Amino acid sequence: MMFDPKSKKYPYPEYTDMHYLKIKKDKKLIFDENYPYIDKSKSFRFKRFLVRILLYLLVFLMTKIRLGIKIYNKKLLKKYKKDLKNGLITVSNHIHMWDYLAILRLVKPIKPYVIVWDKNINGESGNLVRLVGGIPIPVETVKAKKTFLGAIKEILENNKCLHVYPEGSMWELYPYLRPFKKGAFRFAYEYDKKILPIIFTFRKPNWIRRTIFKQEACINLTICEIKEIDKSLDKNDAIDKMTIDTFNEMIKCGKIENNPYNPIFKNDRKVEL
Repeated sequence: MMFDPKSKKYPYPEYTDMHYLKIKKDKKLIFDENYPYIDKSKSFRFKRFLVRILLYLLVFLMTKIRLGIKIYNKKLLKKYKKDLKNGLITVSNHIHMWDYLAILRLVKPIKPYVIVWDKNINGESGNLVRLVGGIPIPVETVKAKKTFLGAIKEILENNKCLHVYPEGSMWELYPYLRPFKKGAFRFAYEYDKKILPIIFTFRKPNWIRRTIFKQEACINLTICEIKEIDKSLDKNDAIDKMTIDTFNEMIKCGKIENNPYNPIFKNDRKVEL
């Protein structure tokens, strides 16, 4: 463990899916049934193309250097190359504002979409989040949620990749795996998609990183074995099994000891430290 999770530096909330970051800007965007969850306009597609160039030329390298990212089990990407091309769902824990950039670098040239907190789109980095594939989760109306789910259906039925953070929020440098919400696994069942789990863990930074960058931890990214839905079970049991199997696979790959949580999120499940 890199640091004490009871530390006051990171004010982890009471519930494991709650956000603690304060978004300073509010662009007042409304995520209703008319919002373009998949923006197909020519201007947006051109901007996304430019951002991809920037990612390849600069951002991926900067992210690797700044976070000290090391990738493990990379040979599995060759094994699952066909699955990635045919579209699947990647899942990971959410431990840094930039960790999705590491996912993008890992699966390039695949261009996955990612489900994000709506306030991130309304915040100061909202445009960039959208341009790297961010799709906000609407919370206002049933019609908006139906339109959002229609966008997810379009992505997966067209064999595109989708990234989901099943913990539900970002807790910076949190050393444990938090309980999973079942949305990603429900999508996997409904659209017959495989799940590729990815686990972020930490290692101690060297003297230069500690002194110059004031870096508390370097990041390891470990690719885990793909999980498939067991269609011999009924829907709810199959979703529960895939959720639990994926959670346990990530615990094993990340070599996380004494994880304090059960795999499946419950609304009354509070943080236990």
